[in-house]
Amino acid sequence: GAAGSSDAYMEKLRVAYPPIDRTAKNRCQWQNSAMGQANAARDKLFDLRECKMAGSSAADKDVAGVLMNKGDFTNVDFTNTIMSKAIASNATFDGANFRNVVADRVEFVGSSFRGTRFINAVLTGSDFTGADLTDSDFTDAAIASFDVKTICKNPTMKGTNPVTGADTYESAGCFNQGLAR
Repeated sequence: GAAGSSDAYMEKLRVAYPPIDRTAKNRCQWQNSAMGQANAARDKLFDLRECKMAGSSAADKDVAGVLMNKGDFTNVDFTNTIMSKAIASNATFDGANFRNVVADRVEFVGSSFRGTRFINAVLTGSDFTGADLTDSDFTDAAIASFDVKTICKNPTMKGTNPVTGADTYESAGCFNQGLAR
């Protein structure tokens, strides 16, 4: 039936990742791409899957194309970071600072962003399906109209950011979309 074909379609979209190289020295460290972010091009895969990086800083770095699935990025400073085309599913970004970040076309599916700040961030084309956005601040963030409708329907779009005092739902412009809670 229709549900079966939908499941088959989603299975085709699933990405097969290479194994995590846990022997790689310095694997769980921020690296800056010297190649620029246009195609997330790198010498080799930038793999931060399952890394514990809480409290670190990626400020002013180009980490485009990084894999961050199931990593802990609690309270990480991403100020001015380029992270286009990243895959960061089921990761923890609670309390992180995404001020002035370019995070377009990022897969944040199922990730936690409790108390996170996305001030003046570019989030166009990013997928927050199933993400926990409680107490996040989206003030002045660039979110495509299609994306903001999906974000505003997320049941966790509530609360007040503990650092900025901004209302989560209002800061994303949800009232401007004609969406009622």
